[in-house]
Amino acid sequence: MLAPMQGVTNRAVRQVFVEWVRPDVVCTEFMRVRPGGESGPPRLSQSDLDDAQATQGGVPLIVQLIGRDLGPLVEAAKLAQDAGAVHLNLNMGCPYGRMNVGCGGGMLERPEVLPEILHALRETIVGTFSIKVRAGYSDPEQIFSLLPIFEAAGVDFLALHARTVEQRYEGHADHSITARVVKQTRLPVIANGDIATAEGGARLLAETGAAGLMIGRGAMRDPLLFERLRGRAPAIATPDDQLRVHQRYLRALAERYGALFCGDAQVLAKLKSSLAVMEPPEDSRAYKALRKAKSVEAFCEAVESLAA
Repeated sequence: MLAPMQGVTNRAVRQVFVEWVRPDVVCTEFMRVRPGGESGPPRLSQSDLDDAQATQGGVPLIVQLIGRDLGPLVEAAKLAQDAGAVHLNLNMGCPYGRMNVGCGGGMLERPEVLPEILHALRETIVGTFSIKVRAGYSDPEQIFSLLPIFEAAGVDFLALHARTVEQRYEGHADHSITARVVKQTRLPVIANGDIATAEGGARLLAETGAAGLMIGRGAMRDPLLFERLRGRAPAIATPDDQLRVHQRYLRALAERYGALFCGDAQVLAKLKSSLAVMEPPEDSRAYKALRKAKSVEAFCEAVESLAA
């Protein structure tokens, strides 16, 4: 699975991955569920509803919701399904900013409300219902007290990021927890966190018994990682190969961002944001022109020089 990454896995990024390496599943960025009153705006923005589909390019598309209260979450799930979504996911792992106040990873601070919310969502969601969750808020053992709640609610599968919410992205994902969760639940578990190489992904599957992998930052750094895991691309890329991969990826993004976003400044900001997530080496001369580009044209010229 291509992981949901806020501010990153927009429809243009997903489409590039679908056309190039075709993940088995792709996910939307999280869709904010507006709390609002009955006379307020819809629970989901129009842009989010435009993204709420069953598939993208023929690949199953998971629509991820983030919210905190039962009523708005149920309304949002109905809206997403009416718009075409058939695979819905509840974000219980986002560690950042205002999303951490009672929703996303913040939901793990109030586990007492989870049974009612999850049962209501399960009754509402006709297709698959999954949860993306951290191992705990501050205690990585918290996940084991949550498993019975997830099972009783009839969740279809879990995507487990083996860090706590408080860790954010510091340290390392502890996949010994993933292995223990796999053994202690009947639910399929998708492993998430620090999957950066084909060798590491294969080892993670073998050692944990996970049903699959959800890859985020590793895929941004190496868009061919899906093909490397399948054995259809070299397991390890040479530096020159990696430059060519990044060149092709950024070229495709520049083309699609031009159609998705408005104006040179916004397109350039999105391109530089994607470059930052790819985490190219700071001291690499090949990427310095990309970071310094003042226009989309200059950025694209630098892209063409990457693997010249």
